[in-house]
Amino acid sequence: MVELAQEAAVFGLHLNSDQLASFATYERLLLEWNERLNLTAIREPAEIRRRHFLDSLTCATVTGDLSGRRLIDVGTGAGFPGVPLKILFPDLSLTLVESVTKKAGFLETLVAALGLAGVKVLPQRAEEVGQDATHRERYDWAVARSVAELRVLVEYLLPLCRVGGRALAMKGESAPAEIEAAMTAGQILGGGQPQWKTAQLPGRDMLHYLVVIPKEKETPGKYPRRPGMPAKRPL
Repeated sequence: MVELAQEAAVFGLHLNSDQLASFATYERLLLEWNERLNLTAIREPAEIRRRHFLDSLTCATVTGDLSGRRLIDVGTGAGFPGVPLKILFPDLSLTLVESVTKKAGFLETLVAALGLAGVKVLPQRAEEVGQDATHRERYDWAVARSVAELRVLVEYLLPLCRVGGRALAMKGESAPAEIEAAMTAGQILGGGQPQWKTAQLPGRDMLHYLVVIPKEKETPGKYPRRPGMPAKRPL
């Protein structure tokens, strides 16, 4: 895990020995469960650390210190980026949304193994969570990594953000075009002007984009629409 600490430091992020031990446990469980459940196509430990752990941690370059904040990770899969951010900021209040029951089971096991407090796992669709008063407009940050194109993703994320909160989408090199296409959807859902920052992982040529959309107004009550509709008929 020394390389992870060194590469995180390049982004101004510092991991202590306890945090590195948590990432080692995370890696072990991910590889074990991946034998029977397709959690990731990446199986080389060095690539897991770089393309999953480090990539997730780069979110902190735009969120800043998340201690005491509420963050919801939509379509988290094997816990990215939410769980690495929780390891980095132990006082973060984290909600993980993963509709695939078996993957949610992995997340429950992972959270217990890492001894993480203040984490909830929701085996639900994002559209359902966005209409639940327990979660709707309750979060400082709503984040997602490689879940859907941006004009779909904003309908999952913005309803979960409080006014004054922010949505964060981790995107690839299509980000500039997706941002342009999602402008109308963002405005309908109460979002403001998107901003973005690029991050380049060591050994990778492709730029990663961290797209941030501020929540400026309440989201109209009819959004998000019923499950499947945002993807079928994007705004």
